[in-house]
Amino acid sequence: MYDIFFYEAFAEEDQAIKTHLSPAIQAGFTWKTIQELGESSPPAKFISTRTQSIFPWCWASQLTAILTRSTGYDHIHRYWQHSSITVPAGYLPLYCHRAVAEQAMLLWMALLRKLPQQMQQFQIFHRDGLTGQESEGKTLLVVGVGHIGYEIIKLGQALGMTVTGVDLVEKYPDVFYLKLEIALAQADIIVCAMNLTTDNVGYFHYELFKQAKPGVIFINIARGELSPMADLHRLLEERWLGGVGLDVYEQETELAVTLRQREIPQTTTALLTMELSKFPNVILTPHNAFNTQEALARKSQHTVLQVHQFLERGKFWWTVPHSYY
Repeated sequence: MYDIFFYEAFAEEDQAIKTHLSPAIQAGFTWKTIQELGESSPPAKFISTRTQSIFPWCWASQLTAILTRSTGYDHIHRYWQHSSITVPAGYLPLYCHRAVAEQAMLLWMALLRKLPQQMQQFQIFHRDGLTGQESEGKTLLVVGVGHIGYEIIKLGQALGMTVTGVDLVEKYPDVFYLKLEIALAQADIIVCAMNLTTDNVGYFHYELFKQAKPGVIFINIARGELSPMADLHRLLEERWLGGVGLDVYEQETELAVTLRQREIPQTTTALLTMELSKFPNVILTPHNAFNTQEALARKSQHTVLQVHQFLERGKFWWTVPHSYY
């Protein structure tokens, strides 16, 4: 029996956690999700996942704790809602905000400069249709101004952009907050950095984007369920959206497992995601925004801090709250 078992721990993270973890702690590791491993019962009473594992409801009575190695915890809330036992849960709020913010910036700048087309046209060294745009002077809207959103705002300001924020809780005094409908009409680039809750699923829907100006660029580095794939596909076909950069996806758990197993996507959402990848003004990355060497170092340190804290004291340093606000 392990003291803790880590799911979704790919090679670099596996090694980094082992470097910091006390040798007295018996830990097991797999790169697979819970459903990919297919066990009927948990291999330890204390388990750790990222965001793509589906927690079996029947495991609740067999678990003493869950540690999600992510800054979000909507998947923990969903598990609590469907199980009869609220298993104590911890998360990692502070390890990757800079990494994810830089990925958002990378995506909007690449789309402004038509980087996918530039790479494609290298083969004929042809520059027609490749005239891009600069970030300076553009208006950046960040929806969801938490740790990650605030980092995105700072990067936008450093690039000479006009930056606005939308959030239910306006906790940063140096952020220029606006009402959503006003901010949408002004934005050249929209970045979704929101928490996912039961109330904001499908937040960036077709009608909402129609309130933005034609040609706006949309970036989602938060949760895929916030931006329905069918609506994004329709808006791209209509050329209302000038570009889309995604690191997260609607029904991502199923999509990720399907692609890892080299299977042909079967669901409508997965098929639409693959269709999006064919647009020249779309960049899709495999939920990798958090993954830098610096963030990995912080992630492993914070993970081990949480593990030691719970095993020694029976509670987490950072506990998943029961509500968002």
